[in-house]
Amino acid sequence: MNMMSDLSNGWSPLALSLWISFLAGLIALILGILLAWLLVRFNFRGKAFLEGLTLLSLVLPPTVLGYYLLVMFGQRGLGPFIEQTFGFRVVFAWPGAVIAAAITALPLVLTTVRISFADISTEVEDAARVDGCSEWQLFWRVMLPIAWRGILAGGLLGFLRALGEFGATLMIAGNIPGRTQTLAMAIYDAVQANDLARANGLALLLISMAFGLLFLVLRLNRRIIGGV
Repeated sequence: MNMMSDLSNGWSPLALSLWISFLAGLIALILGILLAWLLVRFNFRGKAFLEGLTLLSLVLPPTVLGYYLLVMFGQRGLGPFIEQTFGFRVVFAWPGAVIAAAITALPLVLTTVRISFADISTEVEDAARVDGCSEWQLFWRVMLPIAWRGILAGGLLGFLRALGEFGATLMIAGNIPGRTQTLAMAIYDAVQANDLARANGLALLLISMAFGLLFLVLRLNRRIIGGV
């Protein structure tokens, strides 16, 4: 077995949740920034379809999303190619959990970052173009620095959404202790085993982390709205 497949062996639900949420949040943030820039700055055929596709996971039942991910990355899909080419599995392994969490987190990141980009003054953009900035330079040197609070808030929301992901992750990655069992799944297992003390402890831990990060997001959003 390679290093990537062994990476999550023996991990606690907390450590595995943080690892998966960090990677999923980072992927969602990168994709969300690029998609938000594309949707705000350009008009093109299929724009509404692309936006709808990225927001689809907000309305789809998690089991439906997980099912199609299972089909896509299973033995009749891309699974064998990925395993032979890159040396790791997606189905019933932590990379599958990362993919599921990233897809479910993307709409929150995209919406938050898009609002921040849309609020950038056209006068600032016009001044940058007069100074000779290309669209790519405008993105890197003007839009990203101005919208950093919205980007940070979007990243935190993506991390939080990934941290609480359950249904789609269960379908594609399973609930394997030490390998794919996240905090949300550990809580589910504890309730199923009638171990309410463990369930309460894990739930309190998850709620505490979520509340702390949500408080930070709300503070950032207040600064964005207030222009401070």
